[in-house]
Amino acid sequence: MPLALLALAVGAFGIGTTEFVMMGLLPDVADDLNISIPTAGHLVSAYAIGVVIGAPLLAAVTARMSRRKVLIGLMVLFVVGNTLSAFAPDHHSLLAARFLSGLPHGAFFGVGAVVATSMVAPERKARAVSLMFLGLTVANIAGVPAATLVGQNFGWRATFLGVSVIGLVAIASLALVLPRDHSHTPAAGLRSELAALKSLPVWLALGTTVAGFGALFSAYSYITPMLTDSAGYADSSVTLLLALFGVGATIGNLLGGRLADRSMRGTLFGGLVALVAVLLLFPLLMATAWSAPLAVVLLGTAAFVTSSPLLLMVMEKASSAPSLASSANQAAFNLANAGGAWIGGLTLAAGFGTTSPALAGAALAVLGLGVATIAYTVDRHRNTTTPGRLVATHIPQREQTTAHH
Repeated sequence: MPLALLALAVGAFGIGTTEFVMMGLLPDVADDLNISIPTAGHLVSAYAIGVVIGAPLLAAVTARMSRRKVLIGLMVLFVVGNTLSAFAPDHHSLLAARFLSGLPHGAFFGVGAVVATSMVAPERKARAVSLMFLGLTVANIAGVPAATLVGQNFGWRATFLGVSVIGLVAIASLALVLPRDHSHTPAAGLRSELAALKSLPVWLALGTTVAGFGALFSAYSYITPMLTDSAGYADSSVTLLLALFGVGATIGNLLGGRLADRSMRGTLFGGLVALVAVLLLFPLLMATAWSAPLAVVLLGTAAFVTSSPLLLMVMEKASSAPSLASSANQAAFNLANAGGAWIGGLTLAAGFGTTSPALAGAALAVLGLGVATIAYTVDRHRNTTTPGRLVATHIPQREQTTAHH
C-alpha cells in the first residue's frame, strides 16, 4: 500500500479527534464560558452542520482542481478553524469556529477516498479506503482520550491547539508524499458533478448510509448512561470503555475493507445483519459488568464493517463525480449522527428504559437492510434491461483505466 495512505490517515486522525473530543469537554467549556451544558451542546451540532454543508459544497467547487492541492487546502482550513476555536473569546465565536472546523471534514474524506482508490489496483480499493479511515477509528482509541485528558488538565483551549498541531503534521505529510495529479473532471464542471447525484441508485446508497449509521448513533449517543446506570460502571471508567468502541471500529474497518474487495454487497448485507443482532442483544449484554465491554466492542465492529462498502458503492453509483458522491456520503454519515441520536432520545423520553435506544437502533438497521435490498433489486433490474451494463459490485472500467493517470 502506498505511503501516501498514511498521510491521509494522519489527516483523518486529526479530524476524528476534533469531531468527538468536544463531547468530553462540554462541562469544561460550559464553566469557562459561563453557559449551560445544553447550550454548550450546540457546539457539537455546529460542527455537524458544518460537515453537512461543507461536504458537498467544497467537493463540488473544487472538482476541477488538483486533488493534492484540494486536500492540503482542506487541512489548512481545518487548522484555521481549530486555532480560532482555541482563541475564541466567547460562546458565539466558538460556535462559528466549530462550524468552520466542520466544513472541510466531509470533503477531505470524500476527495481522500478518490485519491486512495486511484493509487492501488482495482482489487485493493476497499482496503485502501479502510486504511485511510484507520485514522478516524484510531482517533477514538487514542486521540479523543488523550485530547480530553489534555483539556481537563491544561484547559480546553490547549486541546484545540494540540489538534491544530496534528493538522500541521498532516499538511506536511500530504505535501511530502502525496503524488501530484490533475483533475479528471469533465469540462462541464460543477453542473456535471451535480447531475451525477440525480441517479436513484446514488440516493439509495446514501439512504443506506443514513439508516445504517443512524442505527449506530441511536445506541452510541447514549452509551454512557447505559454503562453507568445499567452495567453499573463508575463515571471514571467510561473513558476507557469508550476507547473499546474505537478498538471495535478499527477491527470492523480493517475487516470490512478486506472483505469488501471480495464481495462488496455481501460485506454490506453481512455487516447490517450483524448490527441488527448486536443491537437486539444490547439490553442483555448491558445487564452485567463483564459483558458490557464486549457489547461496546461488538457495536464498533459491526457498524464499521459497512463503512468501506458503503463509501465505494456511493462512488460507483456516481462514477462521473466520485469526489462529490463520497463527500455526500460523509454528509449522510453526519445526518445519521444527528438523526440516530434524536430517535434514540425519543425512546428515553418515552420512558422505555436506559437501553431502549439500542432497540430503536436495531429497527433503523433493519430499515437499512430494506433500503440496501431495494438498491440491489434496482441494480439487478437495470442490469437485466440493459445488457452489457456493469453491475455495481465492481469499479467501472473507465475508473480502472484512469486510476494511475
